[in-house]
Amino acid sequence: MVMENSIVSEFEGILLKDSDPFSYFMLVAFEASGLIRFALLLLCWPVIRFLDALGMGDAGLKLMVFVATAGLRVLEIESVSRAVLPKFFMDDIDMEAWRVFSRYDKRVVVTKMPRIMVERFVKEHLRADEVVGSELVVNRFGFATGLVDGDIGFISSKVAKLFVDDEPSLGLRRATSSFQFFSICKEQMHPPFITVENCHDHKLLRPLPVIFHDGRLVMRPTPLTALLILSWMPLGIVLATIRITIGVMLPMRIIPYVTPLFGGKIIVKGKPPSPISGSNSGVLFVCTHRTLMDPVVLSTVLMRKIPAVTYSISRLSEILSPIPTVRLTRIREVDAQKIKQELSKGDLVVCPEGTTCREPFLLRFSGLFAELTDRIVPVAMNYRVGFFHATTAGGWKALDPIFFFMNPRPVYEVTFLNQLPAEATCSSGKSPHDVANYVQRILAATLGFECTNFTRKDKYRVLAGNDGTVSCTSLVDKVKKVVSTFKPFLQ
Repeated sequence: MVMENSIVSEFEGILLKDSDPFSYFMLVAFEASGLIRFALLLLCWPVIRFLDALGMGDAGLKLMVFVATAGLRVLEIESVSRAVLPKFFMDDIDMEAWRVFSRYDKRVVVTKMPRIMVERFVKEHLRADEVVGSELVVNRFGFATGLVDGDIGFISSKVAKLFVDDEPSLGLRRATSSFQFFSICKEQMHPPFITVENCHDHKLLRPLPVIFHDGRLVMRPTPLTALLILSWMPLGIVLATIRITIGVMLPMRIIPYVTPLFGGKIIVKGKPPSPISGSNSGVLFVCTHRTLMDPVVLSTVLMRKIPAVTYSISRLSEILSPIPTVRLTRIREVDAQKIKQELSKGDLVVCPEGTTCREPFLLRFSGLFAELTDRIVPVAMNYRVGFFHATTAGGWKALDPIFFFMNPRPVYEVTFLNQLPAEATCSSGKSPHDVANYVQRILAATLGFECTNFTRKDKYRVLAGNDGTVSCTSLVDKVKKVVSTFKPFLQ
């Protein structure tokens, strides 16, 4: 296909189906600040709508920006723009507009939102060359003032400067757009977009998918959804407290019968293996890793407490866990010895991805488990929730199980596969890497997921800007370290 020259497109209402950016500011308010700012911005929504009805949409937009960002560290806003917003942007992409947009060599996106909120997604996932929008005003201490630098005219002039030598070939715009730069485009196009060309050979047929994302909210917080979330929160906290208390206090064999009474549901597929007696080694259940609840749900289905190996879960999660946990060090030799010791006592659960992934992808499996036993039972785990995600990369991990149980009707799906035959294990001469890849493929096929080579480090570098290593230093040791640091100044 011959690529044409250049294109300028609006973001809201064109590349995004929704022309109202309110829900994205709600995400910034919730993820970068908390419930109070989230509720305050929702209270401002009628005022914003009133200003828009009066033809003062620019004033309403500035009010959104101020309430959502004033007083926040710009690093927090950047974090939300990197880890949270891309998932919701991608869910709202107009694929027909994208196909038109992606046919051109030079691609420029214009947004009503501050550039910092949009730029990473548009450049990395939509492969745009330039993003033009207003700029957040940041004070010398790195905090957003809530003000923006740049109005409609300023943005239009910046676009015009990008095309001094040659006019844009095409402009994609809303019929009600107030941007003036479209007058310099050779052609203009309005939605709906209908692409009739055969695009099968088009290298930019689809945007780059979002594999990693963070944040607690499952649904994009439109005004009605946000009101529903705020209304549910008090009841959700009470319900989570009851569910966790029951899970900790009741015997494991009773929990499957009690779970449906409090809104939970567990769907079991395949035949769970029976406990092996009279053996010097237990079964190693190799699970996909969706949430911290994976091993707990597996134990619930099997109606017996099966220890689970863990890496960086919080101490609170360990205390609340109804099953034994074995904390690993990520030092291969040490971890191998720990796993061997546990398998000598009985069954064990391991999640070789090393971290959770929310999207329909599986991260690369570590081959360590394949070296230690031939009794491997793959288990495909998946879950569905309505309001809150039960995983986080940048937040407080201790709240992960609490948020899971705050959902009105959390659903878990557990699919048992057959134990690996001897010819598929290391005992037949296969390498641990080959065994791990084979288990990853059959689990992905069972769930309808896609295998990747991404690892825990890749996830945390994208979402949190680190490699996901959690310090095991105790609180007392941390206090001692702080005291020793300031001791010379106190003498």
